Amino acid sequence: MEVLPSLKKLLGSAFVAATVTLSGCASLTAQEENDPLEFVNRGVYEFNQKADEYVLEPVAKGYQFVTPDVVNQGITNFFSNLDDVVVFVNDVLQLKFNQALSDGGRFIVNTTVGVLGFIDMATDMGMPKHNEDFGQTLGVYGVGTGPYVVLPLLGGSTLRDTVGIYADSFIDPIQQIDDSDTMWTAIALKGVDLRADLISTKKILDQASLDAYEFERSAIFQRRKYLIYDGNPPMDDEAFLDEE
Repeated sequence: MEVLPSLKKLLGSAFVAATVTLSGCASLTAQEENDPLEFVNRGVYEFNQKADEYVLEPVAKGYQFVTPDVVNQGITNFFSNLDDVVVFVNDVLQLKFNQALSDGGRFIVNTTVGVLGFIDMATDMGMPKHNEDFGQTLGVYGVGTGPYVVLPLLGGSTLRDTVGIYADSFIDPIQQIDDSDTMWTAIALKGVDLRADLISTKKILDQASLDAYEFERSAIFQRRKYLIYDGNPPMDDEAFLDEE
């Protein structure tokens, strides 16, 4: 697998393309202006809701019912450990070298002592889990969010973060598996495990707002901003509007 050459080419082209495409979107001045595709997005959102209601949620509940809690947590830990590879690369791209050392050490410890990541040993050893991806990396370098988009099955995102999802796929260990059947089985299991972990969250979302679409959209913008600024977003209103 020629992962590194592909990664360098992809990250370079993605960064340039995203910068050119999204720089014109960085100065949007109102939340509603970030959703010019709302009509299309709501259609995809409704499709996702139906897919979740009739397929994803029932499968997730069945998985949760037959899977012992300790096994369920182990599977969640396993996929979280693989995700630390993506986190580590984006640490480096964002010049967060101390965090990169921690996240790299976290992956090594959990992969070895933690039995391929099924047991999270690193957290108790002072190496906490972090959340970094290429969408955040673009945001750190000043690329605006761009318009809000709802992706089939994946849910709400932004144009910037969609570019990030594509870029991260080139370093995601699961998506580097040569056998396509094994790769898609792993992706499906990861999705079911994640959906099972979100069952209680979905209930809260359903009761939180008369318009769940708007609630989710607002939450996504706020969470992504929070992550880009590592939990300390600027309070200045003008900075907030410029970012959005």
